[in-house]
Amino acid sequence: MGIDVVVEIVKPRKLAAVRRQVPNGAVGSAWRPALDQVWAFLRDRPELYGDGHNIFLYHHPARRNAPMEVDFGVEVAQSFISSGEIHESNTPGGEAAVAVHRGSYDRLHTAHDAIHQWARAQGRAFAGRSWEIYGDWSDDPAKLETAVVYLLA
Repeated sequence: MGIDVVVEIVKPRKLAAVRRQVPNGAVGSAWRPALDQVWAFLRDRPELYGDGHNIFLYHHPARRNAPMEVDFGVEVAQSFISSGEIHESNTPGGEAAVAVHRGSYDRLHTAHDAIHQWARAQGRAFAGRSWEIYGDWSDDPAKLETAVVYLLA
């Protein structure tokens, strides 16, 4: 079964985030410590957290295999003052290619691959930012849902 890619106009999302420079292929080992910091910050500030989800915002480097900056964050309801490594970040708004992955996170790359294949077939370019919006957690991998979004140039 293929993954559908749709073009949507997306609105910016405000995040409480920790930014890390991550070598290519190392997101799997970098996300937990950063996101744990964000959740500890939010536990002390319940007014910030609504029903937001974990969002990983990727700032793609100019050189293909260079390390990339990643904002490991949680969507928040309002602006706030930075504290330690926690800063406010925003996903960009505009035209984006979106694919929804259903299943375990170790197969999430299939949604990214589908968007890259779609872009090649459509002659579309990316604008240097992509993000993953993680749905509600489940112990059943079949119930996991993650939206993968690439801002289009």
